[in-house]
Amino acid sequence: MEFHLSFSNIVATSFSLIVVVFLLHTLNRKKANRGKNRKPPQAEGAWPIIGHLHLLGGSQLPHYVLGDMADRYGPIFTIKLGYHQALVVSNGAIAKECFTTNDKAFATRPKAEATKLMGYNYAMFGFATYGDYWRQARKMVTLEVLSQRRVESFGHIRASELRVYIKDIYDRWVLNKMSENSEMMKVEMSQVFGKLVVNIMVRIITGKRFSPHDEEGVTFQIVVKKFFELMGAFVVSDFIPYLKFLDVGGHIKAMKKMAIDLDNIFGAWLKEDKLIKKSAEQHESNHQVFIDVLISIHQSASEDEFPGFDHDTIIKSACQQLLVVK
Repeated sequence: MEFHLSFSNIVATSFSLIVVVFLLHTLNRKKANRGKNRKPPQAEGAWPIIGHLHLLGGSQLPHYVLGDMADRYGPIFTIKLGYHQALVVSNGAIAKECFTTNDKAFATRPKAEATKLMGYNYAMFGFATYGDYWRQARKMVTLEVLSQRRVESFGHIRASELRVYIKDIYDRWVLNKMSENSEMMKVEMSQVFGKLVVNIMVRIITGKRFSPHDEEGVTFQIVVKKFFELMGAFVVSDFIPYLKFLDVGGHIKAMKKMAIDLDNIFGAWLKEDKLIKKSAEQHESNHQVFIDVLISIHQSASEDEFPGFDHDTIIKSACQQLLVVK
């Protein structure tokens, strides 16, 4: 009898220990999974198909809408932009974490019809997918355009263009004074600065220059302005892909035409530069234009150094990228 009781106690104690260990293991696993799979909250108010797009399309500016959401949902949350889910961060420490420790997770740019159609199918490195091509193209532009040596070598271009536009404003003021007999003249400085910056970039890229009232320059300005408008256009199919065939707003059609216009411009620059025989002095100088540098790089580059695109496409897309980031 005593043996039976002792054996029963041992069995009961052992069973109890097994149950406790099992429960502790289960709780620890759930706790670990809960910490590992924790996701930021999603904002309320999403509609079927379009998600939260209706909240961002009202009279209130988007950053105010997102700021109000941050007050409600915290410094990090998600919203649905049609087919896509977006992470909204409004905290400096979290943003730093995103772009330092977890920078590779955020390195790839979202794909859009604008950059696909007008950016040589994502050959523009600023909108390219993170990878070997993006790294090589970024390195090329950083070393050959944005380095201190290059920036200093282009100083004469910036100075000369500034003098041209100051003189143009002065000449217009003189004519206005003679015709209107007034010391005052209205000048739209945003247009002046826009033309000035574009002209500087065009000279840095190709060595060409447009006078303030040159017909070719005016045409180019119109094309560039339209390009920026289309780059910022809201394309429905970027968020709801199965509506692409409708081309709501006609933006895709306009982008295809713009891609042809831009390619004709950059293609003509590239062809002209290849045909022109450079003098020995120009080769030896530090004032070699960017398109010359690109041609030299790709003449010595291997086929797999810039994977996915031919050399002419890379050169034209790099020139276009410089105009985009102006």
